[in-house]
Amino acid sequence: MMSRRYSSIRCVLLSLSVAVFLLVSCREETISTDPSLRLALSVDSLPFDTVFTGYGTSTQRVVLRNPNANALTIEAIRLRDGQYFRVNVDGEADATRWQSLTIRGGDSAFIFVRAFIDPLGQDNPLIINDELLFSYNGNQTVLRLSAIGQDVTVLRKADYHTMQRLTAKKPYLVLDTLVYRMNLNIDAGATIYMHNNAAIFALGNVSAQGTLEHPITIRGYRTDYLFDSVPYAHASGQWNGIYMLHDGTGTRTYTFRYVDVLSGNVGLFCQSENTASPLPSLKVEGCRIHNMSVYGIVCLNTDATIVNTEVSNCASYGIYLQGGKHTLVHNTIAAYFGYPYTNLNIHSAQREDVAAVFINNLSKRMAPMQTYMYNNIVTGARANCLVLAAPLPEQYIGAFRGNYLRADTIALPQFEANIYATDSDTVFVNNHYLYKEYRYFDYHLDSVSPAIGIGDASVASSYPTDCEGVSRTTRVDAGCYQYNN
Repeated sequence: MMSRRYSSIRCVLLSLSVAVFLLVSCREETISTDPSLRLALSVDSLPFDTVFTGYGTSTQRVVLRNPNANALTIEAIRLRDGQYFRVNVDGEADATRWQSLTIRGGDSAFIFVRAFIDPLGQDNPLIINDELLFSYNGNQTVLRLSAIGQDVTVLRKADYHTMQRLTAKKPYLVLDTLVYRMNLNIDAGATIYMHNNAAIFALGNVSAQGTLEHPITIRGYRTDYLFDSVPYAHASGQWNGIYMLHDGTGTRTYTFRYVDVLSGNVGLFCQSENTASPLPSLKVEGCRIHNMSVYGIVCLNTDATIVNTEVSNCASYGIYLQGGKHTLVHNTIAAYFGYPYTNLNIHSAQREDVAAVFINNLSKRMAPMQTYMYNNIVTGARANCLVLAAPLPEQYIGAFRGNYLRADTIALPQFEANIYATDSDTVFVNNHYLYKEYRYFDYHLDSVSPAIGIGDASVASSYPTDCEGVSRTTRVDAGCYQYNN
């Protein structure tokens, strides 16, 4: 008796389940013509930032949802202009097959969009706008599309034997390795986009003369987004690097003023076969070397003067010095690459357990060394961010004064009037990448930064403004950014 009763109950429940399923299915399949029912887009606008003419962009996806119980039929899907954007609806690129598209109740369709702009024949960028229109039941849902079209000068693999000049007329897109055997000049305001593994090798002099108002930018070529709020610009290792190689004959001068070198493997790499004078001379002023998957600045048998410059977030050494005379004044060298300062897996490398600044006087084949560091900030994730490696450190030629250092207290005669970091210090506005809050690393000084007011005024008098033109005449802060409340 009991088993028959339970069997009857199961039959009733099964019948009810089937009835409910059929009812819901019917509602999902029933096409409504009610104009009060609307479709919903996951975003109402889709920007593509800079689009290089003649090159298509990556594809972005938008979800078109039907939040209603009944199905809706879209009579027409079309681009208002149709000149610059390519659309794919649910895997179908043929626009004639988009008509009378039915989306069941509670279901979605996927819209894929990419931008493609033919060459414009002009130097200045052009703002492109269009709309993707979805028409149904007398309604219209609109997806706004926008992009910035930009003609570029494409530089493919080349070996230049005469002087070359890169201007600011329009950006350059470097697709492979460029070798400059004679002088390379880069004008203020020039922008150089580097493709995967693209590199610049300079065997002659280099003069990259940007200004505060018109800096030079050298960066990866991707202008789109990895996902959500994360642009490709925040991922390191997008291109190879800039290498200045001296074969030991003649003299070489490498000058970088107001140049942003971003998100490659290596920022500036200088190497000479000479171990005696004259060594090549590297001058870096007002620059930003940021987000490198290996090194920031490397000087091997090279005299270097680095002033008012930010070198930040390098997976290995921020600055590596070996052979030559080096003077570093008012720089911010911050080593907060990767986890836990960002928990996004967007980098091509892991942070190495090395110092942000490494002074190596131990190599057997190198020029005589001396190092002078004044009014710098050297800090980062590592407990010891500054290392002086010398056989007899107390006899090393140099001076270190007015710096803020995250390092073991260095009891050497060359070190005086420096401030050493504690774990409770708040030095910068932000030393994390908080992508959900749209906050990126910001190495300007916090209002309670211990680097405020500790700089040597006698040295700062030669550099009366910081890298952004803020005066140091009334107070001298360490680093390249003066605190400006």
